[in-house]
Amino acid sequence: MQVMDIDTLRHSCSHIMAQAVKELWSQAKLAIGPSIADGFYYDFDLEQPFKPEDLERIEKKMGQIIKDDLPFIKQELSKKDALFLFKELNENYKVELIEALPDEKVSIYKTGDKFLDLCKGPHISSTAQLKAFKLLSIAGAYWHGIETNPMLSRIYGTAFETQKELDEYLKNLEEAKKRDHRKLGPQLGFFDFYYDQAGAGLVFYHPKGAMLRKIIEDYEKEEHLKRGYEMVITPHILKGDLWKKSGHYEYYRENMYFFQIEEREFAVKPMNCPGHILIYQSKLRSYRDLPIRYFELGTVYRNEKAGVLHGLLRVRGFTQDDAHIFCTPEQLKSEIKSIIDFVFEAMKDFGFSDAVIELSTQPKKFIGSQDNWDKATSALKESLQEKNLSFKINQGEGAFYGPKIDIKLKDALNREWQCATIQCDFALPERFDLKYISSQGREAPPIMLHRVILGSLERFIGALLEHYAASFPLWLSPEQIRIIPIKEQNNSYAQELKQLLLKNNLRVTIDNRNETLQKRIREAELEKLPYVLVVGEKEESAKTIAVRKRSLGDLGSMAVEEFIAKIKEEIEKKK
Repeated sequence: MQVMDIDTLRHSCSHIMAQAVKELWSQAKLAIGPSIADGFYYDFDLEQPFKPEDLERIEKKMGQIIKDDLPFIKQELSKKDALFLFKELNENYKVELIEALPDEKVSIYKTGDKFLDLCKGPHISSTAQLKAFKLLSIAGAYWHGIETNPMLSRIYGTAFETQKELDEYLKNLEEAKKRDHRKLGPQLGFFDFYYDQAGAGLVFYHPKGAMLRKIIEDYEKEEHLKRGYEMVITPHILKGDLWKKSGHYEYYRENMYFFQIEEREFAVKPMNCPGHILIYQSKLRSYRDLPIRYFELGTVYRNEKAGVLHGLLRVRGFTQDDAHIFCTPEQLKSEIKSIIDFVFEAMKDFGFSDAVIELSTQPKKFIGSQDNWDKATSALKESLQEKNLSFKINQGEGAFYGPKIDIKLKDALNREWQCATIQCDFALPERFDLKYISSQGREAPPIMLHRVILGSLERFIGALLEHYAASFPLWLSPEQIRIIPIKEQNNSYAQELKQLLLKNNLRVTIDNRNETLQKRIREAELEKLPYVLVVGEKEESAKTIAVRKRSLGDLGSMAVEEFIAKIKEEIEKKK
């Protein structure tokens, strides 16, 4: 039987899990159990937190509840009666949730004789509709995410309509563990975190990681310059007054680092936009000058809580491929569409073939006029529609200064990675009194587009590592070629080859350690290098190389010039 949707199925599964937990641990108190991107979770208050071996017991009990084919029965109560009911059940978290509800009617769902839960629904009609589920992990979570609140025990799980879908998901989950950038990065010498010595959320790039980042930065600079962007560089710290004027002081202060210099307040920049605004203000602008596109690989710092830091994906210091475009109303949609084209061209170059697009609209707390918010939202929406792109609307999820488009890349395991963002902003140009002289000779405020293509370079590198499982295409590989001389007397020929390859702008190293040939080849394979060149007396006398390619093995003997031509073509095609 088809369920209403996958979120309904998963939310229902979280209720079944909560019922199983209550039957096994009657003293457990219920908090919340929503569906999430790939499954669901439920938070419980329990004196002794769950242990991994408890998951099997809970799954077994869930199986019994599913077999019993219990209907999900909805009931509506007055707020007063609901409070009395959950106080009687000693469910203080539910009582707190009910007290915060604005409505005088409260809905609950009941399954079986004893279990009920506060919920607005919807649910599947019966527990027997759940055919395929799996409990995945246990974690700690503060109530409402606030560190001063009680620490709850969270159980994560997932559910699908069919066992086949579940099996495929679990298979991808195992593959994702192998691809985890937090494991691959340090293991292969790309980056590391020195938490004790340096602090959490700060990345140290080792030589391979620094080279990968350079390759990405060089690509970015070249592609931006081709598209008419101008490069700028702005300071890492700015006066507090500037952040008050921009609105960040009021709306973003908890994410910023403030400090004093000569009794004046300064902040480390969390964003690059105020610096670009100051550059725009440096002289009078005409409509003939617009659009102006400023681009910066700008390093920013944000005060993220320790609990949300996650490898390269969520850090405190990161670099954005940030740009701000100042344009006229007539230029707005064409600029938005040009950015969208740029994003998809970059996606293709980096090996991503699919994406999810979201449009986030006006939040409750915002700056600027309603009329300008409506214009900004319409410009983004119409640009997507005119590009024939499907998108999802996230109500109320925009930035405080404007609505935004988010483009999330889908990787080799069909997971989504947040990268590109396009924000349309009428408010900051007004707050900073930005002007240009229109074709009618009058002053007018420009419209400002905030945008990133890859987003945070740290997050993008994490995504690349997991997408390719660190087996990068040749053009992206920090080390493209490793030369292995068979014997010590072949070292001179290896050095000669290295110099020739370096002159052809190829990234190459030599492994002439006193180890067996097979061990050195094997280590190169484990490091996922694209090419290994083995050279001995035979190759030296013939001025050839024995070529090994990742995943294909031995390609046989080849002339050096032929090899160089071959890999240059491969690099050019970005394969």
